[in-house]
Amino acid sequence: MKTEINNAIKILKQGGIILYPTDTVWGIGCDATNYDAVEKIYKLKQREDHKSMICLVSDFKMLNQYIENVPEVAYDIIKYATKPTTVIYDKPLHIAENLIAKDNTLAIRVVRESFSNQFLKKFRKPIVSTSANISGQPTPKSFKEISEEIIKGVDYVVNLPHEKKAGKPSSIIKLTNDGKVKVIRQ
Repeated sequence: MKTEINNAIKILKQGGIILYPTDTVWGIGCDATNYDAVEKIYKLKQREDHKSMICLVSDFKMLNQYIENVPEVAYDIIKYATKPTTVIYDKPLHIAENLIAKDNTLAIRVVRESFSNQFLKKFRKPIVSTSANISGQPTPKSFKEISEEIIKGVDYVVNLPHEKKAGKPSSIIKLTNDGKVKVIRQ
C-alpha cells in the first residue's frame, strides 16, 4: 500500500489524475488545489465545469484549512455518521476555483477508510473525488465496471485489490453558517 500511495502522490504533484478506491466507490482524483488538473477531470468525464465535485480530506485539521468557517454542527455530523458523509460548506479557501460551486460552496468528506486516509495524510492537501464514469453514465459498482475510456484517460491506476466491491456513494448534507442543515442525498 505504501508504494501505491507514493506512486499516486508523485502523479498528483506533477498535475496528473488518478483512478483510486475511495471509502465509497472507485474515484477519479487529482490535487484539489491544481486548476489544470481539475480541468483534466472535467474533460475526461465529459462533465460541464459548473457541476462541482467532491473533495476528500484526512481529518478536521485539514478541513479547517480549506473552509473559512466550519459550523459546529459539522463536527458532530461527521463524528457520529454511520456511513461516509459528504458535507457542503460555505466559503472554501485555497482550492482550485473550478471546483467551487457558483454559490461559493464546496463539498468535502473527511475520510476514515485506511488507504484514502493514509494517502491524504501523506499528500497533505485535499484531493478531488468523483465517480469513475463518464457524466450521465451509471456509477461503476466495481473496478470491472469502469470503462476502458476512463482507465486509459487517467495518468495512474492505483493497484489495490480490484475485486473489492465498491460501496454506495456518500450521503450529502448541505450546511450553512446560519445553522441550517439540508439533506441532498441519503
